[in-house]
Amino acid sequence: MTRLNACADDPLVNPPPEMPWNSTRYPVSMRHLSASVRDKAIAIANALLAEGMDEGPAIRIAIAKAEDWARRRGLPLRDDEG
Repeated sequence: MTRLNACADDPLVNPPPEMPWNSTRYPVSMRHLSASVRDKAIAIANALLAEGMDEGPAIRIAIAKAEDWARRRGLPLRDDEG
C-alpha cells in the first residue's frame, strides 16, 4: 500500500522523539536536586517536551513543579537536606 497523502502528524511519517532525559542523563541544572525530586522533574520535563515546549522553559518549569511537589509531601529538595 502506498501512502500518497501522508500527514505530518502521522507517527509512521514523523515518529515522536525519544525522551531525552532519564535518571542517569539529565540537565546540569537538575544535579542539585534530591533523587526523588530529580526523577519527578525529569518526568515533567519530558512530558513538556513531548507537548512541543522548548527545552529551556521545560527545564525551568519542571524543576519548579517538582520542588512544589516535594514541598507538599515534606520531602527534601536537595540531597544535603533532610
